[in-house]
Order: sequence, then structure tokens, then C-alpha cells
Amino acid sequence: MAVGESATAPVSGRALAIDLDGALGDTRPLWRDWLRSAEGVLGVSAGELPEDRGEAAAALDTRGAGNWRALLERFAEDRAPVYLRRDAAASAALRTLAEAGDELGVFTDAPESLARVALAQLGADRRVIALETGTEALERLLGRLGADATVVRTRAQLVTAAT
Repeated sequence: MAVGESATAPVSGRALAIDLDGALGDTRPLWRDWLRSAEGVLGVSAGELPEDRGEAAAALDTRGAGNWRALLERFAEDRAPVYLRRDAAASAALRTLAEAGDELGVFTDAPESLARVALAQLGADRRVIALETGTEALERLLGRLGADATVVRTRAQLVTAAT
């Protein structure tokens, strides 16, 4: 099953809701640098936007910042290799969990375009069955995976879950 397809209760194994930024790769520095570089184009100062990226995305939409999502995606695709590096332990943990039949979902407050680029860069996109982004992403992901899904917030928790 590919990222974004509907997920119901796990067929086998456990369900894990994984924090993209805490367990796989922190996308915040890439987001902040994109905001700074796009200020002139967007007509919005990075300092004017909320810290929560879901709320910042809503603010960009409200302020008529045009095609900011496409601009973010292009920026992320160009620069993700500099900001995001695969971690061998995290990659091995994802592989082990997926092979065990665990259903892996990822959540982040980042916009979807940034999250998808990050998952691809980190090699996690093929192991993840659900992705939720923006405000209240964890709550939506738990709605898809089931309330009993294990929430994994750090790389150490991810590695431990695989053992």
C-alpha cells in the first residue's frame, strides 16, 4: 500500500504513528530556510507566521501567497539532500517493522509537499502506509490507524519498537 491510501485497523502486527521530525528527519531547518528565501516572493515575513507549520500554511493560504506549495516543493526537492540524511538505525527499524507486518503511519505539522519530499529523501516513503500533515496531524493519523496505535516520537523509540 502506498502513502496516502486509506488505512483501517491493522491486518497483522501493530500500528505505529511516527513523528517525522522527531524520529526520521527534522524538516524544520529546511522549512525555515525556505521561508526566509521566499519572503520577497510571498510578500510575507517569516516572523509574521505562526511557529506551528499547519497554522503557518493556513496563514499563507489566507494571505494569498500564491503558489507557495509548489515553490516549497521545488525548494525542498533541490535542498533535501543537504538537510536530511538517512539514519542507518532508523532505516533498519522501518524495514524490520514493515517486514513484521506492522502498519507505519507518519505525522508532522509540516505541509504535505515538504513531508512527501522528506519521506522520499529518507527512504521511508515505500514503508509508510499513511501520511498526515498540518495541524492536528497526529489525531487524524490515529483516526486512520486506530486509537491503540503506538505513538513514536523519537529515533530511539523507533529503534526500540523494532527490537
